[in-house]
Amino acid sequence: MAITMLKEVVSNILKFHEYLVERTDARVKDYPLMQAPVQMTSILMGYVFVMLYVGPRCMAKRKPFQLKEAMIIYNFSMVAFNAYIVYEFLMSGWGTTYTWRCDLCDFSSSPEALRMIRVSWLFYFSKYVELLDTMFFVLRKKHSQITFLHIFHHSFMPWTWWWGITLTPVGGMGSLHAMINAIVHVIMYFYYGLSAAGPRFQKFLWWKKYLTAIQLFQFVLVSVHISQYYFMEKCDYHVPLFIHLIWIYGTFFFVLFSNFWIKAYIKGQRLPKRMEETDCSKQNGTAAKIESNGTHTENGVAHHVNGNSLHGKVKEV
Repeated sequence: MAITMLKEVVSNILKFHEYLVERTDARVKDYPLMQAPVQMTSILMGYVFVMLYVGPRCMAKRKPFQLKEAMIIYNFSMVAFNAYIVYEFLMSGWGTTYTWRCDLCDFSSSPEALRMIRVSWLFYFSKYVELLDTMFFVLRKKHSQITFLHIFHHSFMPWTWWWGITLTPVGGMGSLHAMINAIVHVIMYFYYGLSAAGPRFQKFLWWKKYLTAIQLFQFVLVSVHISQYYFMEKCDYHVPLFIHLIWIYGTFFFVLFSNFWIKAYIKGQRLPKRMEETDCSKQNGTAAKIESNGTHTENGVAHHVNGNSLHGKVKEV
């Protein structure tokens, strides 16, 4: 009985693998990490295990590493990387031939279609680079910032994008959220780069609260754009399921960040612990924590902005 069930399970797995091979866009098969879901799933599971178990135990009896220079280089490198991704998305359709309405996936091997394939893979790959966010937390012993949401978002984002790239021809109206996300990352990694640079740059960080406004605008733009699909007489997008998932994603995070904005900048209240640790998560999950003494820690670097409460309002110091 057990052997029969095992054979059936193995048979179903093989059939699913064959289905994936048949459905995978042939234009992305030769890109790294795109051959099978086992490869990327193993990497992401290893990431979770190392960051939650191995890393903290290895650092338990060690002093935190001082990684100021490395963090500055990393953050500003991510600014450049994401800026390049935005440029490539624009040149692949969003700034050239797309209508910003019912833009369908291009199945051809035209230069523009292949360029969209390439930049979509770069965006996907950037999510693996962003796993370094967590490594910096571990090495600097900022364990309180390694929250469930941080780990979940960092691991879930590349995992879901693998399916999106392989099972759906890349491009069309379903790719806008990636370009918008890259734009937001340009701004936010720039902020974190300045934050990591030290106290002399703190005077340039007065626009901290506007990062949340930028996030809110991102979700509004993504949700409004994708909502067009539901009001068009005809839009033959190839995989409607992804349209629904993008709309749910944009709406959910708009509600989440609206709640943060109201509590932090309108009511001036101290946030619940989980929300504290997920403020300005950069879509890639990096946490920003607001300590009880009003100190902000961005990427583990402390600075005093919008911290002290006075008569229910936030006082800038």
